Amino acid sequence: AKLITQLFGDRMYIANATGCSSIWGNSSPSTPYTVNEKGQGPAWSNSLFEDNAEFGYGMLLAQKALRNGLKEKVEKLVESGDNEAVVAAGKEWLETFNCGATNGTATDNLVAALEACDCGCELRKEILQNKDFLAKKSQWIFGGDGWAYDIGFGGVDHVLASGQDINIMVFDTEVYSNTGGQSSKSTPTGAIAQFAAGGKEVKKKDMASIAMSYGYVYVAQIALGANMAQAVKVLAEAEAYNGPSLIIGYAPCELHGVKGGMNHCQDEMKKAVAAGYWNLFSFNPALKAEGKNPFTLTSKPGDGSYQDFLNNETRYSRLTRSFPERAQKLFAASEEAAKARYEHLQRLVELYK
Repeated sequence: AKLITQLFGDRMYIANATGCSSIWGNSSPSTPYTVNEKGQGPAWSNSLFEDNAEFGYGMLLAQKALRNGLKEKVEKLVESGDNEAVVAAGKEWLETFNCGATNGTATDNLVAALEACDCGCELRKEILQNKDFLAKKSQWIFGGDGWAYDIGFGGVDHVLASGQDINIMVFDTEVYSNTGGQSSKSTPTGAIAQFAAGGKEVKKKDMASIAMSYGYVYVAQIALGANMAQAVKVLAEAEAYNGPSLIIGYAPCELHGVKGGMNHCQDEMKKAVAAGYWNLFSFNPALKAEGKNPFTLTSKPGDGSYQDFLNNETRYSRLTRSFPERAQKLFAASEEAAKARYEHLQRLVELYK
């Protein structure tokens, strides 16, 4: 969350799903959201667990309605040709209308030109009255796996299917973190959680593959502690992509019971990727339009430490003490599922060549 606001915070709107992300995201005296040297940062609002995707989608539609109305006014000003500086700034703003990275500067230039213009036309006044809505905004939807994989999945799917320019960030803790650690559809085989005290029997839902099946959704999995460069690249590409994006980030949680404590959070991400437990990849439809392979697999095959990784977290190791035979069976199934998942990703590399 901090990294995303460092990249896009000065033009960013966040719709946050009630849950863990609303606790660490909106608690005093600390917050992960950053501001620039002008004090500009993201506009943040929280919605219910079951409708946050729709809430964020509504933010986007409202922004589009406001900006499209302003666009008509700017076009009329440009067509009038009454002021050379306003015409030049207006053309720049119109040319960068859908590009967040450059439209901010174009907006500043347009506002400056309009404020310097001494014409008293009604269009100029109306545009300046709504100048805060001129710049292209970066719309994000934040939430955990309990929201994205389970309760809010219908909304997430609806937003992704819309084809609109909106970004969804899932903080995947593989469990309902904020309500006591209940099992979610993101909980992997063998993990202990509430309602899965004997270890979850079925494998984790493949949210990324579901989203990739649309063909026009930017999809990626990241883990900051494993590969920061890949994470930054993915976030930049996803935000720049003129369409829906889904980024799933591996997020170790205190309910995982990482040995040594949460100060080893980044190390645990690295171990998860090295073991083949979590895979790093991206699917960028924009590359397909350029005749390039849209699927990039960053992860390598597991290094053989899969079982060691599981035993380093009490959500798994507790099962070896309570039900050792069941643990052995489920952990083996978990490792086989991880291998099959990686083989599937390798096939995707070949498929999209």
